[in-house]
Amino acid sequence: MLRVSADKGYLADSNVQAIAARGAEAFIAPKVSTVLNRPVDASRKKSETWDRMLHYYHYRKDDFLRHYHRRSNVETTFHMIKSKFGGRIRSKSAAAMVNEVLCKVLCHNLCVLVQSIYELGIEATFWKADA
Repeated sequence: MLRVSADKGYLADSNVQAIAARGAEAFIAPKVSTVLNRPVDASRKKSETWDRMLHYYHYRKDDFLRHYHRRSNVETTFHMIKSKFGGRIRSKSAAAMVNEVLCKVLCHNLCVLVQSIYELGIEATFWKADA
């Protein structure tokens, strides 16, 4: 994991620090009320990691938003999977739940592949015939 993109609901110093502790970089867009400078009250000061993320947002906004908006692809994919195959997981055990979700993802990928073949006129070659 190199980068973590999250919406404003996850904007907390503890989340930014947890992401950094795992060696990743946080891309969480700040709220309108978020200020760049540290508060005067020492008990409300944020971490250096928080300051780094906020400075990145303010001074390299285009680059920051390019990373941040990658989460849009994930959100769209989740929506497509839930719309087509339902949002409920019916399995009871943890392993079965993981397998059920992986099957939904596999089926989604196959649907996207087939749709792309027809819409883009691609001739798919999945294996070569024996010579």
